Amino acid sequence: MTTGITRGRTAQPACVMRAGMHPRAKTPIGTGGKDRAMESRSRARERDYYEQIIAAQRGERERSYTGTVVVRGRDTPWVQDRQGLVRMYLFPSRYDAGRAVETALDGWIVFVQEVKVHSGKHRHQGGLVIFVLEGEGHSIVEGERLDWESGDLMLLPIRPGGVEHQHFNKDPEKPVKWIAFINTAIYEWGASEMVQLEQHPEFGRSGRGRPRR
Repeated sequence: MTTGITRGRTAQPACVMRAGMHPRAKTPIGTGGKDRAMESRSRARERDYYEQIIAAQRGERERSYTGTVVVRGRDTPWVQDRQGLVRMYLFPSRYDAGRAVETALDGWIVFVQEVKVHSGKHRHQGGLVIFVLEGEGHSIVEGERLDWESGDLMLLPIRPGGVEHQHFNKDPEKPVKWIAFINTAIYEWGASEMVQLEQHPEFGRSGRGRPRR
């Protein structure tokens, strides 16, 4: 007699759920599942997590000692994305799986943005630092207008639910350039979500992610 759960006319073989298994990953008894589970536990016992932590930390130290410390502008192309025309100097490895980290620092986003008329509009958690390199304009941050000019530093505040913002240039004949800095730990600890509310006007025209020199 087959033991099972009968639904309509179909009998399902009995299944065993083990700690750590996903509910959909049920293993039928008598189909070799028990042997595979034993092999999996054996491999886990052989894996030394402590040594993996030590090796990873050692790799981080070595990279900080020997990694690139000067990021050349000529090696970083301008790219038109949904938010604006940007030149990315530092981009964290956690957002670029499989890419080897070559710089002495990781976990930072550092980029220059050029604004001719206005940027796109989006919302994410604050903690971003923006230094104005050239030009004059203003930003709308959560409905508040903030005017700035070359040499000014603007800080996006950290607020529940993130901060909605958009940047505007005062003189369309002379583009604004600013550089932004943020450590990705702020995004992660603040459970940040990047939500695009308005595309940059040049995004659809110039092609998505098209690099420019």
